Amino acid sequence: MPEKDTNQTQPEFQTLSIRLSPEGFSFATYHPADASRIYFQHTAVNVQRSMAANVKGFLSQTPELNVIYHQTNILIHTLRYTTVPLELFEDEQMEMLFYQNVPKQNNEIVLCNILGNSNVVVLFSIDKLTHVFLSEHFPCARFFATVSPQIEYFTKESRQRQTQQIYANIHADNMEVFCFSNGRLQLANTYPISTNEDRSYYLLNIWKQLDYDTEKDELHLTGLTKEELHGQISFLRQFIRKIFIINNPQAELQQSSDTSLETIPFDIQSLFICE
Repeated sequence: MPEKDTNQTQPEFQTLSIRLSPEGFSFATYHPADASRIYFQHTAVNVQRSMAANVKGFLSQTPELNVIYHQTNILIHTLRYTTVPLELFEDEQMEMLFYQNVPKQNNEIVLCNILGNSNVVVLFSIDKLTHVFLSEHFPCARFFATVSPQIEYFTKESRQRQTQQIYANIHADNMEVFCFSNGRLQLANTYPISTNEDRSYYLLNIWKQLDYDTEKDELHLTGLTKEELHGQISFLRQFIRKIFIINNPQAELQQSSDTSLETIPFDIQSLFICE
Protein backbone atom coordinates (compact mmCIF):
# COMPACT_ATOMS: atom_id res chain seq x y z
CA MET A 1 0.00 0.00 0.00
CA PRO A 2 1.49 3.42 -0.94
CA GLU A 3 2.36 5.72 1.92
CA LYS A 4 0.12 8.67 2.59
CA ASP A 5 1.50 11.97 1.27
CA THR A 6 2.22 13.70 4.54
CA ASN A 7 3.39 16.81 2.70
CA GLN A 8 -0.24 17.64 1.95
CA THR A 9 -0.76 18.48 5.63
CA GLN A 10 1.44 21.52 5.13
CA PRO A 11 -0.11 25.02 4.78
CA GLU A 12 1.00 25.43 1.17
CA PHE A 13 -1.52 22.72 0.23
CA GLN A 14 -4.37 24.15 2.32
CA THR A 15 -6.95 26.93 2.12
CA LEU A 16 -7.19 29.51 4.88
CA SER A 17 -10.52 31.24 5.44
CA ILE A 18 -10.66 34.15 7.89
CA ARG A 19 -13.98 35.51 9.13
CA LEU A 20 -14.17 39.02 10.59
CA SER A 21 -17.23 40.09 12.57
CA PRO A 22 -17.87 42.74 15.25
CA GLU A 23 -18.69 39.82 17.60
CA GLY A 24 -15.37 38.04 17.05
CA PHE A 25 -12.77 36.80 14.59
CA SER A 26 -12.27 33.22 13.48
CA PHE A 27 -10.39 31.21 10.91
CA ALA A 28 -10.47 27.75 9.40
CA THR A 29 -7.88 25.79 7.49
CA TYR A 30 -9.13 23.27 4.98
CA HIS A 31 -7.58 20.76 2.62
CA PRO A 32 -9.59 20.51 -0.64
CA ALA A 33 -8.40 16.95 -1.29
CA ASP A 34 -9.24 15.72 2.21
CA ALA A 35 -12.24 17.45 3.79
CA SER A 36 -11.68 15.68 7.12
CA ARG A 37 -8.65 17.91 7.67
CA ILE A 38 -10.46 20.97 8.99
CA TYR A 39 -9.13 23.13 11.79
CA PHE A 40 -11.20 25.96 13.25
CA GLN A 41 -10.45 28.59 15.88
CA HIS A 42 -12.47 31.52 17.24
CA THR A 43 -11.07 34.60 18.99
CA ALA A 44 -12.96 37.27 20.90
CA VAL A 45 -12.41 40.93 20.03
CA ASN A 46 -11.97 43.96 22.25
CA VAL A 47 -15.12 45.97 21.58
CA GLN A 48 -13.40 49.09 22.93
CA ARG A 49 -10.90 49.01 20.08
CA SER A 50 -11.41 49.71 16.38
CA MET A 51 -11.79 46.95 13.81
CA ALA A 52 -8.36 47.80 12.38
CA ALA A 53 -6.70 47.63 15.80
CA ASN A 54 -8.33 44.29 16.53
CA VAL A 55 -7.28 42.93 13.14
CA LYS A 56 -3.68 44.08 13.62
CA GLY A 57 -3.52 42.29 16.97
CA PHE A 58 -5.22 39.20 15.55
CA LEU A 59 -2.65 38.92 12.75
CA SER A 60 0.35 39.43 15.02
CA GLN A 61 -0.82 37.13 17.83
CA THR A 62 -2.05 34.15 15.79
CA PRO A 63 0.83 31.96 14.56
CA GLU A 64 -1.37 30.11 12.05
CA LEU A 65 -1.92 33.36 10.15
CA ASN A 66 1.77 33.98 9.63
CA VAL A 67 2.54 31.17 7.18
CA ILE A 68 1.81 30.92 3.47
CA TYR A 69 -1.29 29.00 2.34
CA HIS A 70 -2.31 27.80 -1.10
CA GLN A 71 -5.31 30.16 -0.97
CA THR A 72 -6.49 32.76 1.54
CA ASN A 73 -10.10 33.93 1.77
CA ILE A 74 -11.26 36.79 3.98
CA LEU A 75 -14.97 36.95 4.82
CA ILE A 76 -16.49 40.16 6.18
CA HIS A 77 -19.67 39.76 8.22
CA THR A 78 -21.39 43.09 7.70
CA LEU A 79 -24.80 44.66 7.28
CA ARG A 80 -23.30 47.12 4.78
CA TYR A 81 -23.92 45.31 1.51
CA THR A 82 -26.34 45.34 -1.38
CA THR A 83 -27.05 43.10 -4.37
CA VAL A 84 -27.18 44.09 -8.04
CA PRO A 85 -28.27 41.95 -11.02
CA LEU A 86 -25.18 40.93 -12.95
CA GLU A 87 -26.55 42.33 -16.22
CA LEU A 88 -26.84 45.81 -14.66
CA PHE A 89 -23.39 45.88 -13.07
CA GLU A 90 -20.56 48.09 -14.34
CA ASP A 91 -17.22 48.30 -12.51
CA GLU A 92 -16.96 52.07 -12.83
CA GLN A 93 -20.41 52.49 -11.22
CA MET A 94 -19.67 50.29 -8.21
CA GLU A 95 -19.55 53.03 -5.56
CA MET A 96 -22.53 54.85 -7.05
CA LEU A 97 -24.65 51.68 -6.98
CA PHE A 98 -23.53 50.86 -3.45
CA TYR A 99 -24.33 54.28 -1.97
CA GLN A 100 -27.70 54.38 -3.69
CA ASN A 101 -28.70 51.59 -1.33
CA VAL A 102 -26.40 52.01 1.69
CA PRO A 103 -25.78 55.26 3.66
CA LYS A 104 -22.39 56.77 2.89
CA GLN A 105 -19.70 56.30 5.51
CA ASN A 106 -16.19 57.73 5.72
CA ASN A 107 -12.95 55.76 5.58
CA GLU A 108 -14.24 52.68 3.84
CA ILE A 109 -13.57 50.92 0.56
CA VAL A 110 -16.26 49.30 -1.58
CA LEU A 111 -15.57 45.81 -2.93
CA CYS A 112 -17.61 43.40 -5.03
CA ASN A 113 -18.23 39.67 -5.42
CA ILE A 114 -19.45 38.56 -8.83
CA LEU A 115 -21.56 35.44 -8.32
CA GLY A 116 -21.64 33.62 -11.63
CA ASN A 117 -23.92 30.82 -10.50
CA SER A 118 -26.51 33.25 -9.13
CA ASN A 119 -26.11 36.02 -11.77
CA VAL A 120 -25.83 38.51 -8.91
CA VAL A 121 -23.15 40.95 -7.78
CA VAL A 122 -22.74 41.62 -4.06
CA LEU A 123 -21.32 45.06 -3.24
CA PHE A 124 -19.97 45.50 0.29
CA SER A 125 -17.64 47.76 2.24
CA ILE A 126 -14.75 47.34 4.61
CA ASP A 127 -12.84 49.83 6.75
CA LYS A 128 -9.92 51.22 4.71
CA LEU A 129 -7.23 50.69 7.34
CA THR A 130 -8.45 47.15 7.99
CA HIS A 131 -8.26 46.49 4.25
CA VAL A 132 -4.69 47.86 4.16
CA PHE A 133 -3.53 45.62 7.03
CA LEU A 134 -5.11 42.52 5.47
CA SER A 135 -3.91 43.25 1.93
CA GLU A 136 -0.34 43.79 3.12
CA HIS A 137 -0.40 40.62 5.21
CA PHE A 138 -2.15 38.51 2.55
CA PRO A 139 -1.28 40.06 -0.85
CA CYS A 140 -3.21 37.44 -2.85
CA ALA A 141 -6.24 37.14 -0.58
CA ARG A 142 -9.79 37.16 -1.91
CA PHE A 143 -12.34 39.27 -0.02
CA PHE A 144 -15.96 38.18 0.38
CA ALA A 145 -19.06 39.42 2.13
CA THR A 146 -20.30 36.51 4.25
CA VAL A 147 -23.60 36.58 2.36
CA SER A 148 -21.88 35.84 -0.97
CA PRO A 149 -21.03 32.14 -0.54
CA GLN A 150 -24.41 31.60 1.09
CA ILE A 151 -26.23 33.05 -1.93
CA GLU A 152 -24.26 30.74 -4.23
CA TYR A 153 -24.93 27.72 -2.02
CA PHE A 154 -28.64 28.42 -1.59
CA THR A 155 -29.04 29.13 -5.31
CA LYS A 156 -27.84 25.60 -5.99
CA GLU A 157 -30.14 24.19 -3.30
CA SER A 158 -33.13 26.17 -4.57
CA ARG A 159 -32.78 24.87 -8.12
CA GLN A 160 -33.27 21.34 -6.85
CA ARG A 161 -36.70 22.19 -5.43
CA GLN A 162 -40.09 22.83 -6.99
CA THR A 163 -41.21 25.37 -4.40
CA GLN A 164 -40.29 28.90 -3.31
CA GLN A 165 -38.00 29.12 -0.29
CA ILE A 166 -36.77 31.40 2.46
CA TYR A 167 -33.38 30.54 3.97
CA ALA A 168 -32.50 32.24 7.26
CA ASN A 169 -29.10 32.13 8.97
CA ILE A 170 -29.58 33.36 12.53
CA HIS A 171 -26.79 34.98 14.58
CA ALA A 172 -26.76 36.42 18.09
CA ASP A 173 -27.57 39.99 16.99
CA ASN A 174 -28.82 39.67 13.42
CA MET A 175 -30.42 37.38 10.88
CA GLU A 176 -29.46 36.91 7.22
CA VAL A 177 -32.43 36.11 4.98
CA PHE A 178 -32.33 34.81 1.40
CA CYS A 179 -35.49 34.29 -0.66
CA PHE A 180 -35.68 32.29 -3.88
CA SER A 181 -38.27 31.58 -6.55
CA ASN A 182 -37.53 29.15 -9.39
CA GLY A 183 -33.86 29.15 -8.39
CA ARG A 184 -33.58 32.95 -8.69
CA LEU A 185 -32.73 35.25 -5.81
CA GLN A 186 -35.63 37.53 -4.86
CA LEU A 187 -34.29 39.05 -1.65
CA ALA A 188 -31.06 39.10 0.37
CA ASN A 189 -31.04 41.17 3.53
CA THR A 190 -29.67 41.20 7.07
CA TYR A 191 -31.87 42.30 9.96
CA PRO A 192 -30.32 43.53 13.26
CA ILE A 193 -32.50 41.51 15.64
CA SER A 194 -31.83 39.16 18.53
CA THR A 195 -35.09 37.68 19.89
CA ASN A 196 -37.30 34.87 18.62
CA GLU A 197 -40.27 37.24 18.58
CA ASP A 198 -38.51 39.75 16.30
CA ARG A 199 -37.19 37.01 14.03
CA SER A 200 -40.67 35.55 13.68
CA TYR A 201 -42.13 38.98 12.91
CA TYR A 202 -39.64 39.64 10.10
CA LEU A 203 -39.89 36.15 8.61
CA LEU A 204 -43.69 36.18 8.57
CA ASN A 205 -43.76 39.71 7.17
CA ILE A 206 -41.38 38.73 4.34
CA TRP A 207 -43.47 35.62 3.69
CA LYS A 208 -46.59 37.77 3.38
CA GLN A 209 -44.94 40.44 1.19
CA LEU A 210 -43.64 37.83 -1.27
CA ASP A 211 -47.01 36.07 -1.25
CA TYR A 212 -45.53 32.66 -0.49
CA ASP A 213 -47.87 29.70 -0.04
CA THR A 214 -48.21 28.70 3.64
CA GLU A 215 -48.92 25.07 2.69
CA LYS A 216 -46.32 24.23 0.03
CA ASP A 217 -43.49 26.81 0.11
CA GLU A 218 -40.55 26.27 2.45
CA LEU A 219 -38.73 27.97 5.31
CA HIS A 220 -35.20 26.76 6.13
CA LEU A 221 -33.42 27.82 9.34
CA THR A 222 -29.89 27.53 10.68
CA GLY A 223 -27.66 29.20 13.26
CA LEU A 224 -29.50 28.53 16.51
CA THR A 225 -28.97 25.72 19.00
CA LYS A 226 -31.35 22.78 18.71
CA GLU A 227 -33.25 24.00 21.77
CA GLU A 228 -33.60 27.53 20.37
CA LEU A 229 -34.64 26.22 16.97
CA HIS A 230 -37.30 24.03 18.57
CA GLY A 231 -38.95 27.06 20.17
CA GLN A 232 -38.64 29.14 16.99
CA ILE A 233 -40.06 26.38 14.80
CA SER A 234 -42.90 25.56 17.20
CA PHE A 235 -44.17 29.13 16.94
CA LEU A 236 -43.68 29.53 13.19
CA ARG A 237 -45.46 26.24 12.43
CA GLN A 238 -48.70 27.92 13.43
CA PHE A 239 -48.40 29.87 10.18
CA ILE A 240 -46.01 27.95 7.88
CA ARG A 241 -46.34 24.25 7.31
CA LYS A 242 -42.99 23.32 5.77
CA ILE A 243 -40.12 24.34 8.05
CA PHE A 244 -36.73 22.64 7.96
CA ILE A 245 -33.41 22.84 9.79
CA ILE A 246 -30.59 23.49 7.32
CA ASN A 247 -27.99 20.74 7.43
CA ASN A 248 -24.33 21.71 7.47
CA PRO A 249 -23.06 21.70 3.86
CA GLN A 250 -20.31 19.28 4.90
CA ALA A 251 -22.30 17.17 7.34
CA GLU A 252 -21.77 14.08 5.23
CA LEU A 253 -17.99 14.41 5.49
CA GLN A 254 -15.90 12.79 8.16
CA GLN A 255 -15.13 15.24 10.92
CA SER A 256 -11.56 15.78 12.01
CA SER A 257 -10.57 14.71 15.50
CA ASP A 258 -10.21 18.25 16.86
CA THR A 259 -12.97 20.15 15.05
CA SER A 260 -16.75 19.83 15.11
CA LEU A 261 -18.45 21.11 11.98
CA GLU A 262 -21.19 22.51 14.22
CA THR A 263 -18.74 25.16 15.47
CA ILE A 264 -17.77 26.41 12.01
CA PRO A 265 -19.89 29.34 10.76
CA PHE A 266 -22.27 28.38 7.97
CA ASP A 267 -20.82 30.98 5.59
CA ILE A 268 -17.31 29.50 5.86
CA GLN A 269 -18.68 26.03 5.14
CA SER A 270 -20.63 27.42 2.18
CA LEU A 271 -17.43 28.89 0.78
CA PHE A 272 -15.67 25.52 1.11
CA ILE A 273 -18.42 23.90 -0.98
CA CYS A 274 -18.76 26.67 -3.58
CA GLU A 275 -15.05 27.05 -4.37
